[in-house]
Amino acid sequence: MSRNVSDSASDELGSELLTVLAGLNRWATARADLPVPYAQARLLSLIDLHGPARISELAAADHSSQPTITQQLRRLDDAGLICRTPDPDDARAVQISLSGSGVIALRSIRQARTDVVAPELAAMSALERRRIAAAVPALRRLLNSLGAPQSETPATEVRSDQESSTE
Repeated sequence: MSRNVSDSASDELGSELLTVLAGLNRWATARADLPVPYAQARLLSLIDLHGPARISELAAADHSSQPTITQQLRRLDDAGLICRTPDPDDARAVQISLSGSGVIALRSIRQARTDVVAPELAAMSALERRRIAAAVPALRRLLNSLGAPQSETPATEVRSDQESSTE
């Protein structure tokens, strides 16, 4: 019986965690001054997570149709934010990766989102901030254990002096 109680508690925690994180993500994105439309920002992040990938792989990862992804990629390509290179396994296909400008744009996107969250975190008590900070490594381990791809492009260069900001 304790297994059912544990499963129920895990289900409830999982549901609450996903709801809170999705809400925070939507809130930050809605308030951030992004250099590109949200759909393109999401696609840049997806390309970063998956590395060089075929259009069909990006469409599957985004749960979108190939024509939808192709249209968004065309916009990113026109803006110089992606690179198309021949697929080494299939000469008819291309792989999509971030260009140097795409990496800069993605950092700008992530920084813009960070900039809207940071003041809210600063307004919290030191104890609340420490609790949130303590949860991040566990959430990262959870993500790693699920085999989820991890970003290679940080929002900012993290400095140790940022961790000890005023409380």
